[in-house]
Amino acid sequence: MKKITLSVDGMTCSACSVGLEKYLNKQDGIKATSVNLVLGTATIIYDETKVNLDDLNKFVSKAGFKSLGEFKGLEEINKKKKIKVNLIIFTILILIFVYLSMGQMLNLPVPNALNKEENPTNYVITIFTLSTLFLIYGFDIIKSGYKNAIHLTLNMDTLITLGVFSSFLYSLYNMILILNGNYDKIHDLYFESSAMVIYFIKLGRYLEGLSQNKTKEAIKKLVTVTPDKAYLKENNKIKEITLDEIQKGDILVCHPGEKIAADGTIVSGEAHLDESFITGESAPQKKELNNKVIAGSINYDGYIEYKAEKFGKNSTISEIVKLVTEASSTKSKTQTLADKISSYFVIIIFILAIITFLLHYITGNTLGESLNYFITVLVVACPCSLGLATPVAIIIAEGLCASHGLVIKKSSVFETANKVKAVIFDKTGTLTYGKPRFSQIENYTDKPDDEILKLVSSAEIKSSHPLSTAFKNYLENNYLKPYDSSEFKTIPGKGITATVNGQKLIIGNSNFLKENKIKIPKNKNNNTLIYVSINGKLSALISISDIIRKEAQEVIKKLNNQGIQTIMLTGDNDAVAKQIASSLNIKEYYASKTPKEKAQVIQKLKEKYDYIMMCGDGINDSVALTKADIGLSLKGASDIAINCADVILIKDDLMGILNLLKVSKKTFRKIKQNLFWAFFYNSLMIPIAMGLIKGLTISPVIASIAMMFSSIFVVLNSLSLNKIKN
Repeated sequence: MKKITLSVDGMTCSACSVGLEKYLNKQDGIKATSVNLVLGTATIIYDETKVNLDDLNKFVSKAGFKSLGEFKGLEEINKKKKIKVNLIIFTILILIFVYLSMGQMLNLPVPNALNKEENPTNYVITIFTLSTLFLIYGFDIIKSGYKNAIHLTLNMDTLITLGVFSSFLYSLYNMILILNGNYDKIHDLYFESSAMVIYFIKLGRYLEGLSQNKTKEAIKKLVTVTPDKAYLKENNKIKEITLDEIQKGDILVCHPGEKIAADGTIVSGEAHLDESFITGESAPQKKELNNKVIAGSINYDGYIEYKAEKFGKNSTISEIVKLVTEASSTKSKTQTLADKISSYFVIIIFILAIITFLLHYITGNTLGESLNYFITVLVVACPCSLGLATPVAIIIAEGLCASHGLVIKKSSVFETANKVKAVIFDKTGTLTYGKPRFSQIENYTDKPDDEILKLVSSAEIKSSHPLSTAFKNYLENNYLKPYDSSEFKTIPGKGITATVNGQKLIIGNSNFLKENKIKIPKNKNNNTLIYVSINGKLSALISISDIIRKEAQEVIKKLNNQGIQTIMLTGDNDAVAKQIASSLNIKEYYASKTPKEKAQVIQKLKEKYDYIMMCGDGINDSVALTKADIGLSLKGASDIAINCADVILIKDDLMGILNLLKVSKKTFRKIKQNLFWAFFYNSLMIPIAMGLIKGLTISPVIASIAMMFSSIFVVLNSLSLNKIKN
């Protein structure tokens, strides 16, 4: 199976996105589709042995829309200028139209040549011409409505097209009668209704587009942070190249004031880099030999050379944009329900419009008056606000989180986070910095302590466990060259084995050595103990301590104050776990747990607390992250932990958990407000449009204006999420 996100043009309401989604999901070879109305994308999982990209593009076209190819990280087609110019032209035309059709009613001076009473022929030809221009202006709406009607995926464009053409054709019939001398029909023309409905629909969508574009700004900033060029060092010469020319392993150069062009590792020099766009850390970070650098970082003060490792689509920035885009294409239960309601809503409105027409015609209204009610019902009941209620708020929230160093991989996280009753933390690298240091060594051999440490370090440098950092630092700080090692093997949650300098080493926790039939003494301190066996005998106990994160205590306190239970789940021994838990006022903790046991604990905690969040960063946390309702991994986590997580804390700060909960709470509140408004608006306006409220009626023109403001209100209400501060 393969996944791709396509840019789709022509979607104008939730019924469009739902219709396209249903149509694509029916096609052979497509496993699943998720369509995003606001971003204009369709994320498709398909069998590449049955269909290819050309097939997918054809499917989108047959559904009544246009595929613009693979989604390019929020790059937009530059239509804004043309759209704005057209809108200005048709604003002038609509003012002329309104003046001609309603000027006499308001006692305004109308040129005699275009006076409907004195020169009806000139008048009717003029407004017919203007009305035809508006049909051309709204051709995209008409085309969408027509195609969706053919595929039986009725959307708002279908209703608008039906209403506009009903009005236009009825007026055209009366126009022919007028041209044949029946001037009484001059008052039965509704050309202005069809023109004004199209105008206000186009105006509303233009304003909606302006508002919705603001929801993408935070993410778009990520796309534009990388430089346009790079400097390649080759044969001791430096030359300028484009980003497309970068190859993996190239040695690139960055001078003070320039941006890093690719993710990589420093091979020479040192400098302070501004990584705030990705980490949220305002202070420049010192980077030196063997440190990682991120594309887009600004070099403040030093000359560095770095080896290119990830660039273009594989860079950190591109990955984040991809994750956020995919997240916005997933749907929460609330959004799925709203989409389902919207799809049925269009059919219901169509039926109500027909009933309205028949009732008014049967009860004595003229054909023109009955038609006017019919059109008004079709126009006023736009499900756009209902369809926009959830996705706009979700995308704004995702952009807000991205700007604060939180990458949300599934949009359902916002809904689930509101229900979280417990947050479970891994210890090493999560509640602590994962930067361990030696505190003591108990040596049971005749070898010097330094020799034991060198042997163990030579094996540990191949490990990805956070505690291995202490051994790696030991070699670097003492300028030691590691011994040759072979047969390295990691046993997650337990330890490692390796052959170093011809000697068989078993390194890990107490349970791991017991499994290998090696007798061990009891743990007598509160530090993490590394048990070392050389050639089948207990050789040393290395005591390692870790540093608790400075923000951990405040985060735990605030979570507890919110009524959220905090729990620690670690593979470390009970003594160390008890000490950390006590320091952070964590009442419930689980120690010495293997990855499998962690998953079992998570399952029990889910039964106890209903909804839980798991925070971890290691390979041994991956199953637990998957099992939890929300899995959260930190910056620097193992690749598998990041892949298993629903949320990634790019900023290395646990305060991001509080920010996530705050944004989720306010986002869900906005969604409920939007849905309430959408239902309230339709509940209020549909009876009025049907003429069921005595003495209160509206025209199609007023209906189109009301519909426009309904959608814009939802977008603007969602945009207020941007006011949320850390």
